[in-house]
Amino acid sequence: MIKNNKWLLLVALTVMACSEDDEVIKYDTADGLPLTAGSADFSKYIALGNSLTAGFSDNALFIEGQKNSYPAILADQFALVGGGDFTIPFMSDNTGGLLLGGNVISGPRLFFNGSGPAPVSGVPTTEVSSVLSGPFNNMGIPGAKSYHLLAPGYGNVAGVATGQSNPYFVRFASSPSTTVLADATAQNATFFSLWIGNNDILSFATSGGSGTNQTGNLNPATYGPNDITDPNVFGNVYTTLVEGLTANGAKGVVANLPYVTSIPFFTTVPYNPVPLNETSAAQLNAGFAAYNNGLLFAQSNGLLSAEEVAKRRIVFSASSNNAVVMTDSYLTNLTAFGIPSIRQATAEDLIVLPARTFIGTLVGGNPAQINGVSVPLADNWVLCKNEISEIKTATDAYNASIRAIATSKGLAFVDANAFLNQVANGGITANNYTITSSYVTGGAFSLDGIHPSPRGYALIANKFLEAINEKYGSNFKGVNVGKYRILYPANPDNF
Repeated sequence: MIKNNKWLLLVALTVMACSEDDEVIKYDTADGLPLTAGSADFSKYIALGNSLTAGFSDNALFIEGQKNSYPAILADQFALVGGGDFTIPFMSDNTGGLLLGGNVISGPRLFFNGSGPAPVSGVPTTEVSSVLSGPFNNMGIPGAKSYHLLAPGYGNVAGVATGQSNPYFVRFASSPSTTVLADATAQNATFFSLWIGNNDILSFATSGGSGTNQTGNLNPATYGPNDITDPNVFGNVYTTLVEGLTANGAKGVVANLPYVTSIPFFTTVPYNPVPLNETSAAQLNAGFAAYNNGLLFAQSNGLLSAEEVAKRRIVFSASSNNAVVMTDSYLTNLTAFGIPSIRQATAEDLIVLPARTFIGTLVGGNPAQINGVSVPLADNWVLCKNEISEIKTATDAYNASIRAIATSKGLAFVDANAFLNQVANGGITANNYTITSSYVTGGAFSLDGIHPSPRGYALIANKFLEAINEKYGSNFKGVNVGKYRILYPANPDNF
């Protein structure tokens, strides 16, 4: 019925041209003035955050990615005006991935093999239990949520297997019982960056909304890994973090959170990727006839409105843009009457990136059982519009807290939400390159569809420098983003 994947193939790499309508940011234009730190002191800089701070890229953390993290780029710029050393808890290789007791617990990074992402060859060599000697300036911890930075034992190797601790923090925590904030404040930094909170909603989003919205629950100890953090919990945690980081008079820069739904992980696979001929469409319509008639029966008995019946009807046509069939837990539950909670997706729903190789596959080799077509996509493959609304509401609340706390403490502020929204809607032009969120070709994001590419991190670093200049009177020129690649090669010898 369907030639799997032929209608979901990735586009080939292309050179992105500049548009006269795009904003041109001239970061590397010399003004003839000597560089100055302004009122800031960059002699001891530390960076707190999650995977975005660590330099995570292509679904892994590895040495070259860590070197191209935005804090590492910032530290190079700070060094021009008196900034000190910037130490990084480097991984053991450029393969990526982790070992725990010699067993692989996280796989290697991805590379583009000409048609799509694929894991690089090799086995990770970074052993979690081999603790590094710190302290470290880059304290970005992949997977960390806001409240994790205050959690004692988050660096205890004994908790890795149960999910109570973080393997990346285990590698450089000063002790098994310490907190991330305690290790940060012990360094008496003069300047800090803080970008945290993305994971408080990201895991809910990437799991297709399979977690729980914990708004109203003030006890994060009861949260699941894919849950949305209560905004009051986030606000209180963020206040504690900033209070601790500024206690000795340190200045800093903070960033708000982008809407995760604008990243390639959610915008690459269309909601309507199913082409059908007339015969296939007719067969499918016959197969869903009983379901559609059941909806009409429910309406006639006052169980459904006409509006919901229209929303839930499943109809295919001989076209190239049939929507996938999906489950939707927000629909009226009629399972007691044998009517499943399913419908066809609309443009208001987002299909997750991994679905590009799943939609159209057969269940058990049965040509009549096609995932996303005759068999509805499970919740983990789709972020429905109701879940998108929950994510946006939480993000807006988090961002209000970040902005208010930054203002009250006199910190530099990066509107990452506005900036990355621009990347997702037309792109930003810098150094003769237009950088967009298009998967593979856009230049801003890596192959996992979530984390930036080296060029994306360079652009982020420049936005941080802009905010620092504005707040503290420094005059950093930033880096030339054209000197940073958009994809890492399979062979690390070619880095």
